[in-house]
Amino acid sequence: MLESKMKWTFANSQSNSANWGSNRFSPLIKELLLQRGITSLDEAEAFVSPDLAQLYNGQLLSNSDKAAERVHEGIANGDKILVYGDYDADGVSSTAIMIKTLQELGAECDYYIPNRFTEGYGPNEEAFRAASEKGYRLIITVDTGIAAIPEAVVAKDLGIDLIITDHHEPQEPLPDALAIIHPKCSPDYGFKELAGAGVALKFAEVLLGYFPKHLLDFAAIGTIADLVPLTGENRVIAYYGLKALSASSKPGLHALKQVCGINGDVTEEDIGFSIGPRLNAVGRLQDADLAVHLLLTDIQEEADEIAETVQSINQERQQIVSTIVKEAEEMTEPLDDQGVIVVAKEGWHQGVLGIVASNLVRKYDRPAIVLSILPETGTVKGSARSIPAFDLFTNCMKIRDVFTHFGGHAQAAGMTLPLSNLQTLKTELNDRIHQELTTEDFTQEIEVAGTIGLPEMNEELVEEIRQLAPFGMANPKPVFHVKEVPANIRQIGKNKKHLKMQFRHQGQTLDGIGFGLGNLYNHLTPKTPISIVGELGINEWNGFRKVQLIMQDMTIGENQLFDHRGKNDFDITPYVQQHRDYTAVYHSLPDETNQPDHVRCVTYDTEVSSLGAVDTVFLFDMPTDLKAFKRLLLQLNPANIHACFQIRDSAFMTVFPARGDFKWLYALLFKRKQIDINQELPLIMDAKAWTKDHIEFITNVFFDLGFVKIENGFIKLNPNPVQKDLAESAIYQDRLTKAEIEKALYYSTYDELKTWLSQYMEDRGTLKEELVYGL
Repeated sequence: MLESKMKWTFANSQSNSANWGSNRFSPLIKELLLQRGITSLDEAEAFVSPDLAQLYNGQLLSNSDKAAERVHEGIANGDKILVYGDYDADGVSSTAIMIKTLQELGAECDYYIPNRFTEGYGPNEEAFRAASEKGYRLIITVDTGIAAIPEAVVAKDLGIDLIITDHHEPQEPLPDALAIIHPKCSPDYGFKELAGAGVALKFAEVLLGYFPKHLLDFAAIGTIADLVPLTGENRVIAYYGLKALSASSKPGLHALKQVCGINGDVTEEDIGFSIGPRLNAVGRLQDADLAVHLLLTDIQEEADEIAETVQSINQERQQIVSTIVKEAEEMTEPLDDQGVIVVAKEGWHQGVLGIVASNLVRKYDRPAIVLSILPETGTVKGSARSIPAFDLFTNCMKIRDVFTHFGGHAQAAGMTLPLSNLQTLKTELNDRIHQELTTEDFTQEIEVAGTIGLPEMNEELVEEIRQLAPFGMANPKPVFHVKEVPANIRQIGKNKKHLKMQFRHQGQTLDGIGFGLGNLYNHLTPKTPISIVGELGINEWNGFRKVQLIMQDMTIGENQLFDHRGKNDFDITPYVQQHRDYTAVYHSLPDETNQPDHVRCVTYDTEVSSLGAVDTVFLFDMPTDLKAFKRLLLQLNPANIHACFQIRDSAFMTVFPARGDFKWLYALLFKRKQIDINQELPLIMDAKAWTKDHIEFITNVFFDLGFVKIENGFIKLNPNPVQKDLAESAIYQDRLTKAEIEKALYYSTYDELKTWLSQYMEDRGTLKEELVYGL
């Protein structure tokens, strides 16, 4: 058996929840739409076929007209306008949208992105004062500013009009700005979940007097990269933005696609895994101005050069993350009772600690706080990520005094605190999480759309599902459950980190790829049905297109047999995990078993009533009694059996004397009365082509039956033996039994051994009665 890493939640069938009276959609697509809360044909059509007409007019955003009037007035008066953005992909995209809009209107404008390390997030007084000294009389924030209460006061004192466009959660009181453009502060606006780029796009619409389709490519990047729900307006923006991005002639976007290796249509995954991380990397390691410059430049040569620089920065970011993740994992293990992982080290780059924390959360299924120690100030500063079951923001706010600075939400946060408070932070959060959560709460959850069979998985199905794209938050790519027996399993990639399977059914083949699942290879057995959950996709290689299953998790519900028979120096380490129960079985316990501490070592003579059930049993030595062997397995009741047998002197592979052999040697003794072992044994061996062991076995059987005596090197016939059958000899029976056991457990094929053990499982009732009554 193999347990799944995640908790699988199967969506309830919705097929009977609505009667659309139309064959427009297949049963599968209808089911997926219903799972998304779409219950009418009109809603379904609108979802599958997004239309720009579905967008709300930007003027419905409160204060947008007032803000536009001030911008137009400023342009007419020659006021310098500063766009104040943020250093992530959404902020960079929002900045580009607003600058392009102002340039189109003929404004004298520029942009400013604060430095993550020296200024931190959001507007700051020093930046506003510097802008005032440079003659700016109007500042427009994008993707930031909703919490800039003191900065708004500074702007007013400086004679600067402040227009805030943002999408982050508003709090009371709001900044005293000239205008705040925010969907959640706009009662008449029908969609509240726009990204910063979406808000900037809508304000651009009001400023320009028409909807700026030419800026949809920037808006798609910000919307998808910022992980806002891809429903409603965000879905329309992402849908058309991806089309615009695919066909975009903007030099910066063209160069960015080139370094990302994106050819043809751009997908939401291209933004999520390639474009977004590269734009984010700039702000993580240095000033994000470079990323904005890339998006704005009209010169292809310059764009290509900047894109290469961005690529190098991203590669540097990846290397830094990899190094810190490795160090953090070393500091984390063993997990022991860590409910919340808290790690800190001097020299860790502050710009990537959120990514490192996310890596730890994915690997260990618990919240992680990753901090850089700043010895010059005696503080630690960093980022945190959480799991769905633990509200990091609420719990940290309960110990607010521990922090110098703290902010965030339920699943992510940033913080600064004195180094002397680090242990308090660990203790307090671990106490709280253990009080709130159960073991099950630490398990990731994956929502499964339904179960499908191998014959259904084809290119047509993948294309059909693609109607629901772009996928993202609130519209996840469907995950399906498949149960099949793989025809082939292997590890691939550097350090064999990934797992590849191939499934076959009536001439049809399907590849399954599990990124990061290579460690499961040792837990899979031949011809065993595996339940897998994953996404369907198309793998394109050298012009060939093939459907593949992107495996995310798997489980095996039946008992498994692992065959290691005959392997010298077999190491069980890859097969054991700290939190499982294991038993290793021997004839007699070796002086040093070299097994991990949590592997219990027993012998076949151990009193079975003292043993409890285990997850896995490792059988190192062959049993000498099949009934005792079965009783032991019954008591251990293992889900997994590892046959690790080795044989030195095989009974099964040694020729067993025929009855004629016994008759011949007995006749010789009857004639000679005695045989000199030292003198005549070699002559018999030559005459009969028998081995020494062959003759000794026959002799020992005769001795066991009382037919002969062995004295002073002579075999002497007993003059008055009691007539007995050979089968009455214990030695004779032991040899037959040993050969029978070897045949069943060692020389059998994998299928034969598995069948033998399966039959034993079917006989559990009978065996249990034997065990109870002591038979």
